[in-house]
Amino acid sequence: MGRQMEQIAWDIGETAHALRRAFDRRAAALGITRAQWRVLARLDHQPGQRQVDLADRMDIEPITLCRIVDKLEEAGLVERRRDPSDRRAWQLFLCDKATPLVSRLHTLADDFSAEVFGNLDPAAVSDAQRLLGAIRANLSGLDPRSNNDRASA
Repeated sequence: MGRQMEQIAWDIGETAHALRRAFDRRAAALGITRAQWRVLARLDHQPGQRQVDLADRMDIEPITLCRIVDKLEEAGLVERRRDPSDRRAWQLFLCDKATPLVSRLHTLADDFSAEVFGNLDPAAVSDAQRLLGAIRANLSGLDPRSNNDRASA
């Protein structure tokens, strides 16, 4: 059973990587990078996020996000505003100019999903969603300080 669990973790990672690469190629046609579309998508779903919190959610260093936001701000797609509750922090918002691009990204994502998942059995897709949700729940419950390396025992 251990090898099978190791293999499914590998398969999930490889599938996620393949999905990202395929979508990135399509998004590049709109003139944006993966990092940029990730920021735009997250701000579309939750405007006003603090820059430091967004970096944490994206699992990137704050300075890396700062550079991405700098480019998006220069392009007139993202606006930084001082956080009224913490003058040292920035909140991020999409500019009106981003609306058509974000709309095209949503259309691109819808079309991409239809191509990738459209020929799959809807019940199998639901099963996969439940399985992936359970895996994420298991991961969120793990103690990051524990080391379950049996070889060291």
